[in-house]
Amino acid sequence: MATVLQPRATRPAAPASLSRTPVKERFPGMALPGLVWYALFTIGPVIAMFVVALLRWPGMLITPTFAGAGNFSTVFNDPVFWDAVRNSAVQLGVGLPVMIVLAFLLAYYVVQRPRGHRTLRYLLFIPALISAPAAALVFYSLLNPDGLLNGVLGMVGLPDERAWLADPATALPSLIALDLWAGIGYSAVLLAARLDSVDEAVVQAAHLDGAGSLRVAWGIYWPIARDFVGVVAMLQFLSILFNSAQNVLLLTRGGPGTETTTLSYLIYQKAFLEADLGYSQAVGVVLFVLGLLGMLTIRRSLRATH
Repeated sequence: MATVLQPRATRPAAPASLSRTPVKERFPGMALPGLVWYALFTIGPVIAMFVVALLRWPGMLITPTFAGAGNFSTVFNDPVFWDAVRNSAVQLGVGLPVMIVLAFLLAYYVVQRPRGHRTLRYLLFIPALISAPAAALVFYSLLNPDGLLNGVLGMVGLPDERAWLADPATALPSLIALDLWAGIGYSAVLLAARLDSVDEAVVQAAHLDGAGSLRVAWGIYWPIARDFVGVVAMLQFLSILFNSAQNVLLLTRGGPGTETTTLSYLIYQKAFLEADLGYSQAVGVVLFVLGLLGMLTIRRSLRATH
């Protein structure tokens, strides 16, 4: 009698990408030192920040105790924290769009190769070559009551006694002006490197069709550089959000009142001036989350569409 052979059940095969990849290619190899360094000195401090945010720790020499979510409750009920949120939001909401648009237009001008464009590219880097204290000193000399700005205003018959860094109406805009001065040139050089790759034949064809410079800039260069603009915007977003403490410390120390207290300066103030480490790191966690959300928003808004 004939017997029917039943097919043997077989285990599902592993995905080809894993089963066929040699072990030595999956092992990090030369990247291992970098990965270990990143894990120890980047991921490690982030984990430490989350742990300290759960502690009541009023000074490095005092034994911390567990506070749970108490620090976050204190932070969210503190009006100074909300003042810092408002100031950081204004700093980003005004400074970042202005910086990116002006940097893009400046980069577009550079890639048109006007006379002296090579020298111009070097000049745009100058703010990046000046240290933060030196730049702060320049702006202090410009904006103090006896400074250059009031001197110019006095020469043209305008009020010349304003203390720009001590006036609640002008202190935060003065810090935004410093961000713009430091970021526009650097961003323009980065964007110009991307705009240089645009095919000149396409641009010339557009000009032959009667397109003006503005139409070429926004119709040809902007879509091609859109994803790179997103990268530059994310870098400047993080720089303004996380590094604003140095300019605030050097120029206004958060004042007048809390008019220039930003989130990153609040972290510094609570950690190093008031020795409230738990509160400080709780704000750090909030800033970490806001940074992630901001990057995702910029990425989705400016990702490539072609």
